Amino acid sequence: MGIVATVRDVALRAGVSIGTVSNALNRPELVNEATAAKVMDAVRELGFVRNEVARQLRQGQSRAIGMILLDLRNPFFASLALGAEDRARELGHAVVLGNSDLKGDREAAYLDLFEEQRLRGVLISPFGGVEDRLRRLRERGAAAVIVDSTGTADVSSVSVDDVTGGRLVGQHLVNTKRCRIAYVSGPLRVRQVQDRLTGLQEAAQQGDATVEIVMAGAMNIAEGRRCGQALAGRPAGRRPDAVFAANDLLALGVLQALMAGGVRVPAEVAVVGYDDIEFASAAVVPLSSVRQPAAGIGATAVDILIEEAEGGEPGGRHTVFEPELVVRESSAQGA
Repeated sequence: MGIVATVRDVALRAGVSIGTVSNALNRPELVNEATAAKVMDAVRELGFVRNEVARQLRQGQSRAIGMILLDLRNPFFASLALGAEDRARELGHAVVLGNSDLKGDREAAYLDLFEEQRLRGVLISPFGGVEDRLRRLRERGAAAVIVDSTGTADVSSVSVDDVTGGRLVGQHLVNTKRCRIAYVSGPLRVRQVQDRLTGLQEAAQQGDATVEIVMAGAMNIAEGRRCGQALAGRPAGRRPDAVFAANDLLALGVLQALMAGGVRVPAEVAVVGYDDIEFASAAVVPLSSVRQPAAGIGATAVDILIEEAEGGEPGGRHTVFEPELVVRESSAQGA
């Protein structure tokens, strides 16, 4: 590895003081054009790269935002991250992305890293209880916003009303004469997963339908396929007549397994997912799903975080988007 050029090296090559180099790089309006040109020539000749992190730490302000999401294999979270990144760039910031992968230790490790790096703030879709950690971040001068889940009285959040989302699915299934509903669930400690079940149960109870919880080991297509195979293997009289999956990846796996097992969708079993990812409408049997404004959630969270970081009222702002049920062939009545 070659020797890394320093500010002192640039000053010597340009024949100016270290202070002049600093001004030329950070406050060029204070340096005349000829001197600035000499400094920039020296920078190019030496291949000098300034330590942006150190500069920001000296100024007490970073332009980086940390973001921790539950599962980047899920296209919903990828869209949310893109929405946050686009808005952050518009505001002159960058997003540093971490994937907790539904693991508490990974989530804690990213929070430790982002705290050590003194980032401008942290956006997080939490797996565990993180409120105390976020309060500690704020005490050290960083902002914090919870995304895709509800916050607390003093920690802001941007989310979707997942209880309403689950209720919309339940009402749709009851209205289409489904009475035995299986909920293919991810970890119930994840707030979104529990809220979707709560809404489903409320609607099912009002419509005299039953809800069975089928636990998936992960929230992906493979686990959805495993759950779907188990359901397809039951005798017809013991099989649910509808499946609501906690996300679209699970629903797509269930859909594949049911069809492979000779179960007709939706004639025998209706299937509904959640998130309305791009692949939902492209499935062999287009998938009904609850739509969330993923990019809008990410962008709004960045707006709130930057406002709080720049001295706005800290915490306690909760933006809740309303979900929309998109009915397609997988659960359409008469399909």
